[in-house]
Amino acid sequence: MNRKYFLFLLLLVSIVVSACGVKPSGNLRHIRLPLGYIPNVQFAPLYVAVEKGYFREAGIEVEFDYSFETDAVALVGADELQFAIVSGEQVLLARAKGLPVVYVAAWYQQYPVSVVAKAEQGIRSPADLRGKTIGLPGLYGANYIALRALLHEGGLTEADVTLDSIGYTQVEALATDRDQAVSVYTANEPVQLRAQGYDLTELRVADYVHLASNGLITNEKTLKENPQLVRRMAGALLKGIQVTMENPDEAYQICHKYVDTLAQADANVQKQVLATSIELWKAERLGYTDVEAWENMQTVLLDMGLLNKPLDVQQAFTNDFIP
Repeated sequence: MNRKYFLFLLLLVSIVVSACGVKPSGNLRHIRLPLGYIPNVQFAPLYVAVEKGYFREAGIEVEFDYSFETDAVALVGADELQFAIVSGEQVLLARAKGLPVVYVAAWYQQYPVSVVAKAEQGIRSPADLRGKTIGLPGLYGANYIALRALLHEGGLTEADVTLDSIGYTQVEALATDRDQAVSVYTANEPVQLRAQGYDLTELRVADYVHLASNGLITNEKTLKENPQLVRRMAGALLKGIQVTMENPDEAYQICHKYVDTLAQADANVQKQVLATSIELWKAERLGYTDVEAWENMQTVLLDMGLLNKPLDVQQAFTNDFIP
């Protein structure tokens, strides 16, 4: 082949690839992204962002890691990973330990935890939790933080209730009356319990206090040395959220490729899980987080004794990397 003709063809291919917004696979930055939970329709925006090519257009090849949230924060803080999806309290707890993690894009605008009980228990406000036995995975994580926030709003402390560490068996614990109330994710267990016919009362934490919720974190080194990577990562995530909100049925179908158990699950229940999740994501400006949410979260953590002294919460988050 004539050398000039070969170079012309090579240039033409490069132009076409660029025009399509697709980068050659050899140029993709591999990112392992911890999510903190098992494959689930609640992660639909991430699955959509992969299938629609938003990560690829951003020069990123993403690998989902369904490991524990606290492990993810430590790895990002040590710069062994560049990103993770975590809840807001984990950012403050990590920074209190000297880990330089920074929250760069809000996913959930409302803190996604509720305390639910059978209606017969008469729990209609946080104050009604006094004297109740409450099941939760353990004395850690978002379920615990949210419960403490609700107790605080009701003028209660842990001494006023009995906490029962039951792992992720809240549905069974409430159904069998092991516990009078359970701390759960708003978009998950309440939907399952209602589908089983239980009449519930639900205390949504977001109805009582505005807290920094689940979102994308990175570390100070990545922010300083590769800000464009942060911007592209946040942009792909937020585009996935937007498209999922606009096309939930299509997003649900995409989830089948990533959630192995979805084909055997009750489709009506799982679609309601996704619909409830979408309600928690809505915002005038996707990705935006405000200082009030972080100050409120810090107040809860100080009240729990998980923070010894106040932090400069302005250092814990930034809105500079969202569209």
